[in-house]
This record gives sequence, C-alpha cells and structure tokens, in this order.
Amino acid sequence: MENYSRTRMGTDLHESFLQLVRLGIGHTESTEITEKVDWVALKALAERQGLSAIVLDGLDAVNGEGLTVHGSMPQMMRLEWIGEVMQNYEQRYFAYEKAISSLASFYNQHGFKMMVLKGYACSLDWPKPEHRPCGDIDIWLFGQQREADATLSKEKGIRIDNSHHHHTVFNWQGFTIENHYDFVNVHHSRSNALLERVFKELGTDDSYSVELDETRVYVPSPNLHALFLLRHSMIEFAASGINLRQLLDWAFYSKKHKGEIDWSWLDETLEQYGMKKLYDVFNAIIVGDLGFDVNVFPKVLFDPTIKDKVLNEILFPAIPNEKPKNVISRMVWKWHRWKSNEWKHKLCYKESMWSAFCSGIWSHLLKPSSI
Repeated sequence: MENYSRTRMGTDLHESFLQLVRLGIGHTESTEITEKVDWVALKALAERQGLSAIVLDGLDAVNGEGLTVHGSMPQMMRLEWIGEVMQNYEQRYFAYEKAISSLASFYNQHGFKMMVLKGYACSLDWPKPEHRPCGDIDIWLFGQQREADATLSKEKGIRIDNSHHHHTVFNWQGFTIENHYDFVNVHHSRSNALLERVFKELGTDDSYSVELDETRVYVPSPNLHALFLLRHSMIEFAASGINLRQLLDWAFYSKKHKGEIDWSWLDETLEQYGMKKLYDVFNAIIVGDLGFDVNVFPKVLFDPTIKDKVLNEILFPAIPNEKPKNVISRMVWKWHRWKSNEWKHKLCYKESMWSAFCSGIWSHLLKPSSI
C-alpha cells in the first residue's frame, strides 16, 4: 500500500507541479491545471526542487489567463508563499549580488581575478535572475586560491576552512564562499582526475566577464560552463540526487549560449568520460517535460523508460537525502544509498561501482570531516 500511494500521489503532484513550472518559465503551451491540487504537498515539492518562485510565477500566469484551478489555494497560504519568495529569493538575491561584487572588488584590488561558477553565472540566463535560489558562492581564482586565501585571512581576519575536497570555505557577508583549487574532487573517481586536466585548461580563459556594481566579475567560457554544469549535476545525481532547478540551469544556459558552445567537442568529451547517456536523458526531460524547444540542443535521443525513471528519482527520490546524525548510522545509510544508486552510477561513469567505492573511501580518509 505504501508503494502504491507513493506512486499515485507522485503522479498527481508530478503533473500539477510540472504544469506550473512550465507556466512559470513562460512555456505557455501547457495552461490547464485540471487535477485537484494538494497545495501543501505541491508547495513542499516546489521548495525541495528549489522552484518556489517559479511555481508562484506559474500560479500568477494561471490567474492572468483566467483559468480555473480546482481546489483553489487558501488566500493566507498564497500570501505566505509570496512573502517567502520576496524574502528568500528576491531580497536574498540582492544581498547575494552585493556580496559577490564586494568580494570581487577586494580581489581585484589585490591583483586577483575572480570567476563565479554555477549559481550567479547561471542566474544571468534565467528569465528572472532573482527567482533562481541562491546558496553558496562558488569561485575560481585562476589558480591563485592559496595566495588569495592568505591575503584575505591576513587583511580581513577571516578564518579559512581547509577540511573540504577541491575548495576551501569561508564566510563573506552572510554567504558561504567555496574557493575552488580544483573544479571537481579528483580523489572521488579516476574520471574526475582525468577531467580535472580539461577543466584546468579551460579555466585559464579570462575573456568572459560581467560588470556588477561597477566591478568586473569573470564568468566561465561557454565550453567550461557547459561541461562543469553537466559534470557537477551528474556527480550529485549519482551520489545524493539533484533537483529540477539544476536541470533548468543547464536548459537556460544552453538556450542562451547555444551558438557559443562547441557541441561536437562537448559530445565527444561526454562520450569519452561515460557521461553521454545521462546527458541525453537530461536533455530529453528539458524538452519533453519542461517544454523547451527541441532545437535548443543539436539532437535529442533517449530511452523513454530511463527518462521517466530519472525524472521520478529527481522529483521523488527513493532514498531521501537526510543524513542520520550518528556516525555509525550515517555510514550504514550511506552504504544503502550507494547500493541503491548503482543504476544511476552506470548512466554517468565509465569506472565500476567498486572502483568508485574504493576512491570514495580514500577520499573520506583524506578528509575525515566529509564522512
């Protein structure tokens, strides 16, 4: 009964949620919300997927079209939702931009160039940048991470956390900064170590930047950002799961920069490192379920069965990403999650699960705080 109810509820939520997401991003070919909506469950799903603001935009589009939504949302809930989006998305994004520009200004004054990865760089391609959730600020200092950390610590008295793989961590104006010395964790898998060489080469390109509060902030080259977004989301998908917001990052980036990405190079690189199958599935979800034009990508080929399985795992993961607090319980939980994720591993890695397992153990031994 538990499995049936999860599948049935997931189907209803799935349909209503995706309809509202399509409306929220301006894909108005889907304009009917015909199922009775469980607003509490739908709101919780939107929050888990990082799309509370987009779904609210979808609801505004429904109202603008004069359509009927069965089981109308209580007025108080709608007002609370609007308030949460204003505070957690729009106001936070304003503070996010201020933190980025001030940090970049500090680095520029000391001769360091700061590139933003993922978050802010992705938001620039969204219809409403402030409606993309903003969390940590990931930066790349063109190989000068060590010197920049020392300067920041000396002049600002900021504590630098070195307990993480592939980046250091510190706080700046209320935001967690991840200062990358590697683009991916080279201890996690052999393919990561090989790919890091590609990332480092691409990461020397400083010809792309934006002006933020009269401060130059560098952004990744189209090829770097395309490969980095895909690899990062695939690593997370195979290990702990991703949300739909990450697919929208890739979708909006591809749509805006289609003419700048070297698609032949990207296709060959993904094939070489075992990422092609999941890449095709991601693109199929973007076109088939999120309503993007098929011409955003050079081609969209996929297995429908795998596509539906991946989408369902994104929306309703089989093992929720909630770590037990006890160390032993957490290790057992990680083992079960690792075993259940075997099918996901095969979609984006060439190396075996056991090879990845041994690499993961070594990675944790190097940084015990990551356990």
